[in-house]
Order: sequence, then structure tokens, then C-alpha cells
Amino acid sequence: MSDLKNTEINETYSMYDCWLKYRVDLSLEFIEEYRKLCRYIVVYENQRLITSALNELKTAIRNIFGFEPEVYNKSIDAPHILIGTTEDIEEVGVELRIECKLGREGYIVQHIQKDNHQVLLIMGNDERGILYGIFHLIRSICIGKCIKDTEIIETPKNKFRIINHWDNISGDIERGYSGKSIFFENNRIIKDVSRIKDYARLLASVGINGVVINNVNVHKYETRFITDDYLPDIARIADVFREYGVQLFLSINFAAPIEIDGLPTADPLNEDVRKWWKKAVERVYKYIPDFGGFLVKADSEYRPGPYTYGRNHAEGANMLAEALKPFNGIVIWRCFVYDCQLDWRDRSKDRAKAAYENFKPLDGQFMDNVILQVKHGPMDFQIREPISPLFAAMEKTNQMMEFQITQEYTGQQKHLCYLVPMWKECLDFDIYAKGEGSYVSKIVDGTLFGREYGGIAAVSNIGDSKCWTGHPLAQANLYGFGRLAWNSELTSEEIAEEWIKLTFGSDKEVVDTIMSMLLESASAYEKYTVPLGIGWMVNPGHHYGPNVDGYEYSPWGTYHYADFRGIGVDRTVATGTGYTAQYKEPLYKMYESIETCPEELLLFFHHVPYTYELKSGKTVIQHIYDTHFEGVEQVKKMREKWASLQEKIDKETFELTLSKFDIQVKDAREWRDVVNTYFYRRTGIKDIHGRKIYE
Repeated sequence: MSDLKNTEINETYSMYDCWLKYRVDLSLEFIEEYRKLCRYIVVYENQRLITSALNELKTAIRNIFGFEPEVYNKSIDAPHILIGTTEDIEEVGVELRIECKLGREGYIVQHIQKDNHQVLLIMGNDERGILYGIFHLIRSICIGKCIKDTEIIETPKNKFRIINHWDNISGDIERGYSGKSIFFENNRIIKDVSRIKDYARLLASVGINGVVINNVNVHKYETRFITDDYLPDIARIADVFREYGVQLFLSINFAAPIEIDGLPTADPLNEDVRKWWKKAVERVYKYIPDFGGFLVKADSEYRPGPYTYGRNHAEGANMLAEALKPFNGIVIWRCFVYDCQLDWRDRSKDRAKAAYENFKPLDGQFMDNVILQVKHGPMDFQIREPISPLFAAMEKTNQMMEFQITQEYTGQQKHLCYLVPMWKECLDFDIYAKGEGSYVSKIVDGTLFGREYGGIAAVSNIGDSKCWTGHPLAQANLYGFGRLAWNSELTSEEIAEEWIKLTFGSDKEVVDTIMSMLLESASAYEKYTVPLGIGWMVNPGHHYGPNVDGYEYSPWGTYHYADFRGIGVDRTVATGTGYTAQYKEPLYKMYESIETCPEELLLFFHHVPYTYELKSGKTVIQHIYDTHFEGVEQVKKMREKWASLQEKIDKETFELTLSKFDIQVKDAREWRDVVNTYFYRRTGIKDIHGRKIYE
């Protein structure tokens, strides 16, 4: 990334640099105190990761203050920044003002007095802790915090904080909306790793410590990533990520023994298959000694898995876990398992029930280095779903959350849709797994059930577009995911403010305007697309744009059951599919009863007539009409807000973002007119406000 100076706005902002611009208002009162401390740096070790951290700090100081700091490996007689591990600091006799116990990857930033000089201490429990501590300091300076407010003792909430790439070796990205892959091109692994290094910096700056570089749908060539044909080049990528504390993982094909070496079976209990995987794992670790492990999609959407051989998912996962365990590797086993050949005529079948039914009976049967990766909702990354009941069901099994940063169902990075509030809602949800206070965040970080492994993963939204994410404002979702995975107690507002200031500077009008746009964007998207938790209504295949009946008579199980009388899926025990019984009390009763079911999820759990009256006094049909008109108006206002910042945003970023809002306004109108017209034609019920709906 470019070395940036505090110059004119059009020279300073670069979409490519994202939030690592390192630009500060030098007129702030506290800047002089930082300037004095930043002249000199004392660091006692030169391990590779610490060197990367030191280089990052030097870059920030150079870009912010315009000078090159002097670096020493011993004590000096001047104000300085002191960097070291816990052991380093203990050896030189530094006394902390606050006693602390740092966990894995934790750090402390503290202003202390040493030998009559002011010292800014950055101490990590390990090398990663130092790296994260330095990024914390840089972030704090750049968003305008004084030294006192920069002080912190922090350890990440989640052990694993992983980005899943759905990249194919062809260079295409499944559900990618930001260009081509930065790892692969024309069925080869990319030779020039400079952009991968810049990406590693971005990930490390927000605390991401793992990356899966290939698609969970593993195809022909990618199946061979665990062979000598590809491992030398994959090891080069792992080496780049290693510089920034990011472990490399691979998605694997469960049928690899058959496809690579022609074994007659991939049965996980077959001794030859088990030996094959052990040799494969040994080979991977020969090339990549700190390899993280495997991500597996099995028995889902035509992917091979243990069901082929009459085995269960625990038996499949444990075979791989056994091979990885001697190397401290893990298996991340996706729970996105369902029958994608449903008969739409049979209303008793319910895709939402599938993950629970497949995995609940296996609780306690998985090895301790297996983590089940569970999508936040029971369906598939819709803008509104209930939390998956599986989180509360697996008390004896490691779990991690799966989010989707790439906006497959939320505008595909043509629309602004800030997803952090939705993710926060999921993590803050009380699922009553062990009574009141059983927040999902405590399940995925392992603390509620006392599990060793846990974390949060998300599907990447980056590609080779100049701004990484196609839509410049979609960078907020990548930044927000990392910060939330690090500390799930941060608020959506705190994360948004950080990102805006790091990306666009601290001008109050810019911060306030973009903040308001981000915070209303998901609500606006929900309003002009799908009502009351029903989901889908998209064009099949690419999932972009309105098509109310697009999946209604398909085998995929994504139905809304709209007819001329009513709409919604009856998932109650009393009269429907029985899905509500998968929740613990009091959630079961809350969702089971139409009177207590949250209205934003009404149609997810209940089939109701269009004349059903909501608590607002509106009927369901009028709510559909109103929200779709309101959503369009919100998008128009967001566009106006962005347009008002023209003189304060660099031209390239401004024009690209404005062009995205032009698309969003057009698409929101299309959604409004298609959805409203569909339901008007179904019901014949007019909008009480007399607005234009097409007959």
C-alpha cells in the first residue's frame, strides 16, 4: 500500500488503502505528546512477526508525522515507545501501573514512567499480541484518541477469527461481487504475492488470525491442493500470511482419496482411507508447518460426504481430526446440511429443521479438535432470520458462528447494506441454552459450555477490484467483521465511527453523514425487499433482484406459500412443521404463539391472512405496501446524503460510490414495484394511500 502523507484530500484518499491510510489532523492538542514518544522505538526482539509489527508502526509514524523513527534494541535515555513480549518486559524490570494477566494474543498499551522519561509501552503475551497492540495504538491515534484513552488491556474474545474465501482456481469467486480472486488466475496460483501481503495487513489490523483461501465447493483442480502439485505455491501464500499472524486453512474434498489416488472408497471408517488422509496431512505440514486445518462442506448441495457410506458426520469429521491432531490442526465442519431435493407439494418438510436434525443427535461424539461451523440462521444468510437453534443444542461440541460478509442476498455490493447491526443482534441474542443469560456470543467463544475451541468465521467480500470490495462503503463490513470477531461487545456505532474516521478522516459532517447512512442501510434494504422475515423472493441461481415466486416451486425448500388468502410458513408444533420445538423455553412458546412471535419474524413462523392486523394497526398487506415505498425513499435520501459530501471526498471514491447509489435507487424501485404488484394482483386489496401500484 502506498506511503501516504498528510496532504490535500484528493492525494490522500485511496480506495485501495482502505482504513490503513494513517492520516491524522495534526492540529489536535494531544498530537505533540505522541510526536515526542514516536521519535524513538525500543524493541528487544526481531522475530518475523514482531518485525512486521515494527514496520507497520514505522510506516504509520512516517505517514502521520513525516519523519523516520530511530529504532534501538536496548534502553535509551529519552521518551520512547517500548515494544516487547511479557517476558521481555519482565527482564528489563518495567513496572506496570496496573497488574494484568494477558491471555493468548492479548496485549497491553500503557503510558508509564521509566528512568525519568515518559514511555508508551506496547506489551504482548506473544508475537501476535504485539502486532495487535501496535495496530490498536495506530488506530487510536488516527481516530483522535489522546494517550490516556489509548491505554488498554485486551485479549480477543474468540480464539479463531477466520475469513472463508469461496475462490476457485479459475480466478472466479462463487458469490463474489468484487472482481476476480487475488489468489488464483487461469487455473494457476498467482505468482505475484504483493497484493496478498496488502490483504494480510488489512486482516491483521482488525485481528483476523485465519484464512481459508479456496471455495468450500471443492472442484477438480482444487481437490489436488493437498498434493505436491500445488503445495509449494500454496506454501508461498501461507508464508505471506504468516508475516501478519494469519494462519492458512484449506477447504478439502471429502472424496479426495478417490479422485486423487483412485481408492475405491472414501468411507471414513475404512483403514486404507484413514491412512491416506494421515499421509496427506503429513505432506501438508511438511510444506506449511503452521497449517491451520481443513474446512469441510460434506453431504450438502451434491458435495460428497460420510452419508454416502452410511456413516454420520461425527465419524467423517473425526477421521480428519485424528489425522490433524498430532500437528495441532483443527477440522471446521460446516453444518449447512439439508435435502435440496424437497417436494414443494409436501408442506410437512422444512429446510429450516435440517441442521438441528442432522447434528443434535451427535452432540458429544466429535473429537475435541473439531469445530462445527453454524450459519447464524437456519436458512441461508437472509436479511432477517431467527438465530439457529443448533447453537443451544450442542453443549458438548465446539461451535463457531458463520456470517456472510459478501452480500449474496443483501445487494451484492451494488447496494449499501451495513451488516454489523445484524451480526450484533445474532451474537447478543439470549438463546437460553443454560437459562437466562445464554448469549450466543458466549456459546461461540466457548465460555458458556466450557469448550476449548470456538470462534467466528465469515465469507469474504473481497476481490481484485481497486477498492477490494466493489463498493467502497462495503469495506465497512469487512472492517466490522474483524472488529466484532475480536470483541463482540463493541457496538455497531463504535465500529462504524472507527471505520469512517480511519477511511475518510474526522470531519464531523463526513462522520455524521456516513454514520447515519450505514446505520439505516440494512433496515432500508429489508423494507424494499422481503417483508416480516419471509426471505428469498430473488431470481434463482444468481440471487439478484426480485422474483417473488423464483424458488416457490423448486426443490430448494425456500418457500413463502403465498396465495390469494395469505402468506407465510407455519412452523408451529400445533399446526405446522414443528420447527419451533427446536428452541428451548421460553423461545419455543414465544415463536409458537402468533400473539408473542416478534413481528419482524412473523411470516417465518406463521402463515397469516393478508388482513391480519399487526401491533401497529396495519394489516400485513398494508405493511408490505408501506415498507416497500418507505425503503425506496430511504435509499433516495442516502444518495442525497452521499451527494452532499462531494467536496469532502476524493473524486474517484465519490463518483464510484455515487454510481452504486444510482444502481441501488433503480433496483429499490424495481423491488418495490415487483413485490407490491405481485401482492396486489394476488389479493386485489388496494393501497389505502392510493399510491401507484401496477395492475
